[in-house]
This record gives sequence, structure tokens and C-alpha cells, in this order.
Amino acid sequence: LRSRREVKIETGLDELVIVIQSQRNSYHARRGGQRKVEILQQAATLGQGVPVIILLHELSEYEGVWSILPMINKSEETTVTLAAVLQVLSRYQVQEEWFLGRRLHDNEASIIHHYAFSEDPISFGYPDPAAGWALSAPLLQRLAERLQHENLKSDFTIDLKHEIALYIWEEGNGPKLTAVPEFCTEQRDDCATTFTTYLPNCGDPVLKKDVFVAVKTCRKFHSERVPVVKATWEKDAGLLEYYSDVPDASIPTISLGVPNTERGHCGKTFAILRRFLSQTLPKADWLLIVDDDTLISLPRLRRLLRCYDPTEAVILGERYGYGLVQKGYSYSTGGAGMVLSRTAVSRLLSSGCSCYSDDAPDDMVLGRCFTALRVPITHSPLFHQARPNDYPETLISMHQAISFHKHWNINPVAVYRDWLQDAQPRDEL
Repeated sequence: LRSRREVKIETGLDELVIVIQSQRNSYHARRGGQRKVEILQQAATLGQGVPVIILLHELSEYEGVWSILPMINKSEETTVTLAAVLQVLSRYQVQEEWFLGRRLHDNEASIIHHYAFSEDPISFGYPDPAAGWALSAPLLQRLAERLQHENLKSDFTIDLKHEIALYIWEEGNGPKLTAVPEFCTEQRDDCATTFTTYLPNCGDPVLKKDVFVAVKTCRKFHSERVPVVKATWEKDAGLLEYYSDVPDASIPTISLGVPNTERGHCGKTFAILRRFLSQTLPKADWLLIVDDDTLISLPRLRRLLRCYDPTEAVILGERYGYGLVQKGYSYSTGGAGMVLSRTAVSRLLSSGCSCYSDDAPDDMVLGRCFTALRVPITHSPLFHQARPNDYPETLISMHQAISFHKHWNINPVAVYRDWLQDAQPRDEL
């Protein structure tokens, strides 16, 4: 057996592959391109070679490309200091398997992680994508070979950072995440990476009249969930309607003639889409569809929407995936809130794509339809399908959140106040 080499091999920039998690939407493609230029300018100044920089959205036309395993992965809003990155990587033997990043962990068993490590959730670490994370070449090579010969255990991609950490760990046969303090989400002198924001300032928020809000409800939740909406975020909506299986003048609700279903709600959602384009409603640029147990910050959403072009086909929210390894599709998960531009709704309905049944899962059907239309599902980490206590408190997206979902075992009014209500609400049109 050959003894382990103790001599460090210096890593040059030409040995780095940096993957920027850019998206096909024009705003995100632009941001990713700006980050690439910044990194190349740094490399030219350093004069230690040039890294390979990949914009994820340019890597493939395939919608599921966002779920691949890169070498150094960073958000388009993560700033990289190349000299500091080289210094950090020099601490690790390049011929060994390394999985590096800023460590997150669950404080309690989480539904979004299928209650993994429920007896000791703190014991398992996974990377914070805002800080970036890195894989050594030997680990990446082994994972690539494994992917070619082994089926994934689940068809669903829900929380990529956690699922990648589980896949790499491989029931204890692979490395756990090594915490690297220089991979940062806040500015410090020793940081190799820093993070700006998931809620950029693209100008004044879009106007209230430009966002139409559709709340899906049903008779049994008129007295339980609807009052929470009215007590929290309804006041921030300029245009809002409640859609139920029965009309209720006290709310008021509108019946779209679609029977209530226990799950799925595809028939109701497509009826909402048709109503949005009809002459019945004021013509708004954006449609937001939420459940009656979705908690949302409309002022933050309207600020985010300023970054996007409503004349583009845009569907925005928290992105999940189904069957991505088998050429499946991405979708914007419904409980976190789905935002669609008028252009996207128009393209969808004119395509003839529709529900296979009224109780089909609406968010997944929309994802399948938009994938067929080659309309990308745009992801924002600020939308959350679950409750705040289902996520690590140190996750940066928590502190700029646009939405959370479900009232189970929480006080929803308190959650809205603590996580979503701005301290100084503005008077906006």
C-alpha cells in the first residue's frame, strides 16, 4: 500500500471549475453573466491561471440541469474572492474526497427532509447554498460514475442542498460536509465567499394594482383559515378574490363551478387562470395563486417582481422537481405561492395543456405544461412550502422570506408578525 502523501499540492485557478447557479429567466441570466465577468476580472488581476466558469442555464437545455452536482457551486448573488478561495482549498489534500461548505443543520426533525435523522437532527450537516460549496475532483468523479449506474431513491427533488448531502454521505460510505468558516453569508475580512441578498433592489416595487391575488379555499375553512388571511396580509393586496366551492357573501367568496377536492385542486386552478384572462377582472401584469393557509408578504413580493419582465412568460416560486434524472420536469410548489405573468398564463391556456382530472396536483400539472412549452420554472429561495420551524434559523432566506405555508402546530398570526411583517410598513399605491 502506498502511504498517504502529506505534501500539499497547490491549487491553481486553472484547476477550478466554478458553477454559477444561473437560471434561464432573463433577469437571472443577466445576473449570472455579471458574476462571471467579475470572477474573470479577478483572475486576470491575480495572474494565476483562469478557472472554468459555467453558467448553469447555459450548460444544457434540459429543465432539470439545476439538480446536477458541480465542483464549486455558488448562487448568482454569491461573491467570490478568488485569492481567498485558493488559500482555503490549499488546506485540503486534492487527491482525497472533500465536501466543503457553510454547515446548516436541522434543529428538529423536518417534514421537508422526510424526518431524516429524527433522533438527532443536529448531527447531519448540509451546505448553505448562499455561501457556496465545493467538491474535490476525486469525489466528483466517483459521484458521476455512481449516478450512471444507480437509480435515485426518490423521484422528487424538494430540498437540493439536503438531498445532495445525503447522496454524498451515502449511508456513511462517503464524506460528511466539512464546515469551512471562510464560506460566509455575511461580510468578514477572512471570507472567501460572501452573499448579497435574495431580495435585490431593482427599483420601486410594482404597484398593488399590478398583482392580482387568488386565494383558494373551501367551505370547511371559511371560519378557520380565511380569518387568518384577513388578520394578516389581506390588507396589503390591491386586487384579491377568494375562490371556494360555495359562495359566501360574508367573506366574500366566489364559486367557480368546480367541486371541492380533497387534494390536487387542478380544476379550480385552471378556472382561476381562465378568469384572470377574462374581461371580468381588471387587467393585471401578475397573478399570485395561494392556499388559504399560505402566509405571505405582499410588499416584499412586489419589490421582487420589479426585477422581472411581465411581458416574458414567467412562473416564479419555490422550485421542486419530479423525475429529473429521467427527463422529468420542475414545478413551482403551490403552498409557497405561485406567481405567473399574464404572458405565461396566456401561453399556457392557448397551448391546450390542461388537467387530467379536477383533483390532479395543480402545481405539478402546471410544471409539466410549462416544461412542454419550454418556459423555465424560476426559483426564489424566499418562497417556503413549510413553516419557519421546518428550516434552520441560520438560513439566510428565512430572514427575507416572502412566504411560509401551513398552520399546523403554530400560531399563524404570530408567525406572520415575526417573519413576514415589515417593521415600518409603507403606504404604497
